[in-house]
Parts: sequence; structure tokens; C-alpha cells
Amino acid sequence: MNKNFMGKDGFQWFVGVVEDRQDPKHLGRVKVRCLGYHTEDINKLKTEDLPWAHPMNPITSATVSGIGQTPLGVVEGTWVVGFFSDGSTAQQPIIMGTLPGVPSTLPTKIERKEGAYDSILKVNRYEYAGKGFQDYKNAAYPKYTETDVNRLAVGDEENPHSTLTLRKADRNLAVGVAQIDGIFDGVAPIDPDLDVTSWDEPEIPYAAVYPSNHVYESEGGHIREMDDTPGSERIHERHASGTGYEIHANGTKVSRIKGDNYELTTGNGFLHLQGISRQTVDKGLRIRVNSEGSSGNNYNLEVGQGSNVNVEVNGGNINLTTLGSGQDAGDININASRNLNVQVGNDMNVNVIGKAIENVAKTKDEFVVGNNRKTGKKIDLN
Repeated sequence: MNKNFMGKDGFQWFVGVVEDRQDPKHLGRVKVRCLGYHTEDINKLKTEDLPWAHPMNPITSATVSGIGQTPLGVVEGTWVVGFFSDGSTAQQPIIMGTLPGVPSTLPTKIERKEGAYDSILKVNRYEYAGKGFQDYKNAAYPKYTETDVNRLAVGDEENPHSTLTLRKADRNLAVGVAQIDGIFDGVAPIDPDLDVTSWDEPEIPYAAVYPSNHVYESEGGHIREMDDTPGSERIHERHASGTGYEIHANGTKVSRIKGDNYELTTGNGFLHLQGISRQTVDKGLRIRVNSEGSSGNNYNLEVGQGSNVNVEVNGGNINLTTLGSGQDAGDININASRNLNVQVGNDMNVNVIGKAIENVAKTKDEFVVGNNRKTGKKIDLN
């Protein structure tokens, strides 16, 4: 039996730094410069000459045919730990995980310089005036000389995450709500709704205490928090643009959309709101019902006993129109179970194309301050 087989000739492990992740085979492989195995002189051992290291995914990820978690995540400058599947040959590295730390220095970008001409390869050699074991190509990571653990997880009030500062400064305050303050005398009574004239977006409930907040942040600035801090448990997801949501410890959910919002439902929609709903629209509102033109798709509005339907327009008109002809023509029906009160601030114009019938079961009083004129081919007064 061959003893020089993977896993039978000793366990060779390493610690190193990722210097390249542009895998041409799109397998998630990276180039790692390993301590004790590779020199820091990038002229003697260039990054492209390092072997590709395969990432080891967790057992919860299938990692086949795109199923499971994509084997991507490390960046240039990430410290990793792994082993060589080919033992002492050290040409088949496998990464088991990443190692956080506190960087003592920031990366230095090193430009490639043309060197002497190679007559055999017929190309100019190139050299680097610097050392490896760092993100020398981009100088992007690490970004600061502090713990590699996310600031949102550390919870240091003196050194907050930039997104937390932005969210606190971006709260919506004093959002006005609808108020009915028009004509009250001589019309149906309007219950005043003056208990709330505006509302504020709740304060950001972030109060994370290390090590209870579990944070994921992508390179582009997308964030996910699963905060288990006792008494301040939260779930927070945020797009780099600012769109996101947060669930507070008491179950309150705050959603913020920094752009347009589209919701498409192919089936029916059901909403049960057990409290009061207040909606403020800064611009217009348009609702279309029965867009397919089928009968029976009505727009129904019902208000429970003891409350009113109040409509107020500030400086505009209220227009009610039914369109169509023949069988498709619509009526406007008003059925007042008690009184019908109409108050007109100026003129009142009624134009009836057909007949006008008025039936009064009891008495009718008509008071005209000015002239009262009635015209017609025949006027019967009985």
C-alpha cells in the first residue's frame, strides 16, 4: 500500500496571507503566501507562482452545482489557516478558515517596475520594490489598525460604525398626519382626530455588547446583524444604499427604502392591521381597481359603527364621475339613513338632462333671501 497518499504521510498545516483571489476557473481558489514555506521577497517568488489554495466549506453547504454557500469571502490581505493535502510537497493547499487580529500596519501598494530583458523568454522581467504577506496590489485591506472584528460587533461607543452614525442622522421626525379642520357648522358632525398631529421614526435601538452581536459585512458595505444582546435583541439588514429593515427587541419593525418600492403578488393579498393606520404621502396617490374590466370586482369601503368617513381637500376640488353609456353607464347613489346636510359656500349648479323628481314625505321649507324664479312651459301649483 502506498504510504505517500493524501492524509497518510503526516499533517502539514500553514498560516498565510491571501494575495490574489482572481481564480480563472471560478472555484473560489486564492493565492496564499504561507509563513515558513514561502519567502516574503515577491521578486524571488511572485504571487502568480504561488499554488492555488482551495477553500473548505462547512458541512451545511453542499458546494456542488451552485447549491449551498458560494465559496467566496476572503479578500487580499486576509490571514488564513489551512493544510497541504499533498503533505511536505506543499503544492496543494486547502484553507480551513480565516484568522482575525489587530493589524500593526496598513498595506503598502507596490507598483510593478520593468526590469532587464529576458533573451530566453523574450520579455522584460519585472520587479517589485517591497515585500509580500500583504495586499500589496490594491492596498485595500486591512482598512484600519484595530481589531478585525466588525465595529458593530465590538460595540465601542467611542468608535462607532459609519452606518450606525448615518442611520441615527437619517431618522424621519415630525411626519404630519391627516387632520380634518374644515367646516363644522351645519354639516354632519366630524369627530376631531387631534390626538396625534405627527409621528417620529423610532430611535435606532442599537445597544450591542460584545460578544453578543453577530455581524456580516460585505466588501460593498451590505450589512446583516443578528444581535443577541440581552434586552436589546435585534435583527438588522441594510443595503449599502441605505435601504433595509430593523426588528427591535419589542417586535417593532422599521423599514426604510432609499428608492422606489415594487410589490408584485400573483395571488390574493390579505392584511390585518389591529391598530391605527396613518399614511402620509408627500405627492400623489392613485388607486386602480378592476383593471381587467370584469364584473363583480368592486371597490368597497366599510367603516364600523360609531365612526365617520371624512374627506377634506385643501384648495382643490372633489370630483365624482361615472363614465360609460348604455348598460355600462353608472349611477351615483347616496343613501342617508338619517339626515343629509349640504352647505355651499358660493353658488350651487345642478344640470339635469332627464327628469328631476323630488318626493318629500313630510314638510318642505324653502327660504330665499333674493329673487326666486321658476320657469317652465307649464308650472302646476297644487
